[in-house]
Amino acid sequence: MPINVDAVGSTSEPVTRTWTSTDCLLYALGVGAGALDPTGFELEYTTENSAEVTQRVLPTFATIVGLSGVPRTSLGSYDPAMLVHGEQSIELHGAIAPDGAVSTTSTVVGIYDKGSGALVVLESDSVDASTGAPCFSTRSALFIRGEGGFGGDRGPSSSGDGPVGEADEVVTYATRTDQALLYRLSGDRNPLHSDPVFAKRAGFDRPILHGLCTYGFTGRALLHALCGSDPTRFTSMHARFSRPTMPGDTLTVSMWVNGTEAAFRTENQRGETVIDGGRFVFS
Repeated sequence: MPINVDAVGSTSEPVTRTWTSTDCLLYALGVGAGALDPTGFELEYTTENSAEVTQRVLPTFATIVGLSGVPRTSLGSYDPAMLVHGEQSIELHGAIAPDGAVSTTSTVVGIYDKGSGALVVLESDSVDASTGAPCFSTRSALFIRGEGGFGGDRGPSSSGDGPVGEADEVVTYATRTDQALLYRLSGDRNPLHSDPVFAKRAGFDRPILHGLCTYGFTGRALLHALCGSDPTRFTSMHARFSRPTMPGDTLTVSMWVNGTEAAFRTENQRGETVIDGGRFVFS
């Protein structure tokens, strides 16, 4: 069956997700924390037993433990090789603890006909599994190539002018050639990021970097440049994935700041914009 547009409005049963200190450390390494200086200021994200250092969690870890609980089968059938991440947003209601559990409920809020593909938009809300207190919310847009043309609503336009002028902050990080192999250990085992045969079937010369890995690198840059490395100041982050990038690429995050908000864009060393439409809110 093709994409099931009747899935719009469906809500999953609550799904409980737990994590440990080790999960947070592995995620931090997967998005490059500590690579510049393994004994430097990111020790609070990459170790749990360093002298006079208390472990903290990168805010973008919410994309791992706040994943949608909507069953894939409710969306109909499609070739998973044709699915790519389109957009991602997170909103946090406080710092994430190194160990915890949340109850997550997810809703299909839209399925849009983009012609060349279908855009599926999911929203998830996660609350503390013990207290019910809000922890974080996520919004994901998944683009499924070849599943458009069903005559549905095209959805809101994502076009618009980007930031202009010289950026207020610029941060550059190099990714590792094995970055995708490391990042996938946090849960996204999509072979698009590891299997050369699968990647070629999807239309790529070789496995590409996870969009959410690029998102995590970008989130680190925003955290350190605009929040003084304090995750309690990190409120929300929205980004659109404009094109794939490869493990081993160098990522440059440019930020245009207006009070406690910022627009941002991420480019690779070839001058290709891989994340655009970035919006960040901090305190």
